[in-house]
Amino acid sequence: MGKLKTYQEQLQEIVENGINAAEEQQKKLASKPFEYAEKLENGVREYSVTTLRTRYYGYSESLFEQLRSLNSRFGSFAADLVAKLEKEVVEGAEEVSDVADAVKESAEGQKPAAKKPAAKKPAAKKTTTASA
Repeated sequence: MGKLKTYQEQLQEIVENGINAAEEQQKKLASKPFEYAEKLENGVREYSVTTLRTRYYGYSESLFEQLRSLNSRFGSFAADLVAKLEKEVVEGAEEVSDVADAVKESAEGQKPAAKKPAAKKPAAKKTTTASA
């Protein structure tokens, strides 16, 4: 059952690394339009590009944090499931051990049957003929 826990942890780490890589890639891709827009920005707009960028990154960070939280919850669920499976295996092993002990005690409680001597064949009778 320790392997299940290891697999669960490895899976969580893979998902976490994927989330981090996706976040970094998204930020790189998203930064280009903002860089161009900032160059073209004039102060007359209702919202500045800088403000839009800040809001956009805030929303992006919130999204990735939610994904991390979901991954953490999944990890907790998987850990609980692994623990439950491990407990059931231990309980099953204990039950098997108890049955084995009962069988052993039962076998020890019986006296071995006394061995009967091997049956012997009756000796063949010699017939003698009397001479008259």
